[in-house]
Amino acid sequence: MARLPTDWRHCRTDTPLGPLTLACTPQGLCGAWFDDQRDAPPAGRFAAEQAAPDHALLQEASAQLQAYFAGRLQRFDLPLDLGAGTVFQQAVWRGLQALGWGQLGTYSATAQRIGRPRAVRAVGGAIGRNPLSIIVPCHRVLGRSGELTGYSGGLWRKQALLALEGHSLFEDTRLPRACGPRSDREGLASPRSDR
Repeated sequence: MARLPTDWRHCRTDTPLGPLTLACTPQGLCGAWFDDQRDAPPAGRFAAEQAAPDHALLQEASAQLQAYFAGRLQRFDLPLDLGAGTVFQQAVWRGLQALGWGQLGTYSATAQRIGRPRAVRAVGGAIGRNPLSIIVPCHRVLGRSGELTGYSGGLWRKQALLALEGHSLFEDTRLPRACGPRSDREGLASPRSDR
């Protein structure tokens, strides 16, 4: 990731696919990283004095993620701060937001969408550095032939997210049974401040 903000607040939230660290700046949500995600900021960047599990935006992001995993939310409605990325990365990340629930795209289609059809490899690099897992839906991007390709949170998570969104081709038996629109998912997780 390029320029990490210094004025962020953060918390942890549980998901069926593992804990996420959420971070926000005064401009908006700037991060959602799984613990073992490539390109996630090192744990030392999450200072204890910046932990804010009661921060309104972090609470809302956590609630929307829980609704997503329960099958009750298909589009996130959160202010985002993409300022840690380059101008090109930000364009790619904004382009990914056009992929709605259940839609799939490719790296080349994303390059076309942002007006850079010859920059497919650079688009792939920017997608791999997306700091907002799930919320900016890079998991919906497949290889040109429809194959599962890289996901910095792990291909098994990408497969699970696509299965959650109804793509049976990508069903993963490792997907926790708690995922999906079931009433026993209510109140499953809440933000935490430990990192």
